Amino acid sequence: MTTQISVKNYLEEIKTILKDNGNPETAQWQIAYMKNKFDYFGLKAPIWMGIAKAFFKEHGIFDGEELKTFGRHCFDEPQREMHYIAIQMTQQALPRQAENFIFFLEELILSKSWWDSVDGLTKLVALHFERFPHQMRPTTEGWMVSNNMWLQRVAITFQRYYKKKTDAAMLFDYILRLAHSTEFFIQKGSGWALREYSKIDPQAVLDFVGKHDLPRLTRREAIRLMDDSSTQV
Repeated sequence: MTTQISVKNYLEEIKTILKDNGNPETAQWQIAYMKNKFDYFGLKAPIWMGIAKAFFKEHGIFDGEELKTFGRHCFDEPQREMHYIAIQMTQQALPRQAENFIFFLEELILSKSWWDSVDGLTKLVALHFERFPHQMRPTTEGWMVSNNMWLQRVAITFQRYYKKKTDAAMLFDYILRLAHSTEFFIQKGSGWALREYSKIDPQAVLDFVGKHDLPRLTRREAIRLMDDSSTQV
């Protein structure tokens, strides 16, 4: 259901509800946990998600250019819950968006980037590429050479949603190309992606980790699900 409320009024109404339901003590903990990068209303995930679900159901959600405008305005707000609301609405509206919507997803990835928003948007990227698979390789190749750690993390981790449909050659290639990186979120993301693929083809992951000089963090994360007898690599 599309909404008849203006972007401005929609934004103010849902912001007021979030603020009224916030908990200052929870907010202080969240701010500290996120290293003082963002303000918070003080809403744990089940609460803000419940508010979003009810509000979306009652008032509808935006589409097309209005969706982009709403998302941008949400990310202009200091409270992190507003950023989560933008991502939540974007996910619900995603099946109706055109293939050039990937540029907006990239824009959101680069907006007030941190692991929580980036990893949430990674799922949307994976869903988008399922609809437009011809975009997958050229887009992620561009992200790989961007020198932006967050775009590179998405390029490595988006396939964790694909399971048996994972392009293992591309996954291994991307991880190797960033094996020199000292960035924690790249090393961790690489290990996470390998660990997820180990659920599908553990031997391929063991062979890959054993053959290549990967960061210790990446190796540790990659083989975490393996039994001790399988981790002598």
